[in-house]
Amino acid sequence: MAAKSANKKNGEAVKSASTKKSTKKTVASKEKKSVAASTAVKPVKAKKVKGYSKKELQEFKQIILDKRTEIIDQLQALKDQMMDPTTGQYVNENSPYSLHMAEQGTDAQEREKLYLWAQRENKFLGYLEDALQRIELGTYGICIECQDEPQGLCDTCPLIPKERLNAVPHTQHCLQIKQRMQKK
Repeated sequence: MAAKSANKKNGEAVKSASTKKSTKKTVASKEKKSVAASTAVKPVKAKKVKGYSKKELQEFKQIILDKRTEIIDQLQALKDQMMDPTTGQYVNENSPYSLHMAEQGTDAQEREKLYLWAQRENKFLGYLEDALQRIELGTYGICIECQDEPQGLCDTCPLIPKERLNAVPHTQHCLQIKQRMQKK
């Protein structure tokens, strides 16, 4: 009987020890989860800014599409200027039209100017494409500096005034913010 009670006590001790271990593991894992949850970065909800109406966005979209078409036409004209009409290849320094060394220098300078102009137009085309994306996302016409915390620098804050969007349709800043940025 003494052996049975000793075994029983040992069994209870083993059970209580294993229960304590599992309880400790559960508490430890809960603590880890709560620590991980408290240290995790919680997303900050941005205020929903009411932008321009769909009708107004369509008007801006048409302005951007018109500018885009104009830029594409200009890029085609630049490409045509850079191409040799007889061979259909880009004109290089060994062009037969430049017989004198001074003419070759002028031609090289003109070519470089055309390439830089084309690069500038391509960059502007990218800005217009970004503006079209913002129209699709519904964020077009909202100043990116004022959207989270309106600064009240213009009457329509955080919206960019229509006059500015008509003049510079790819802008992401109201005039006051842009002027402040240029002063820095």
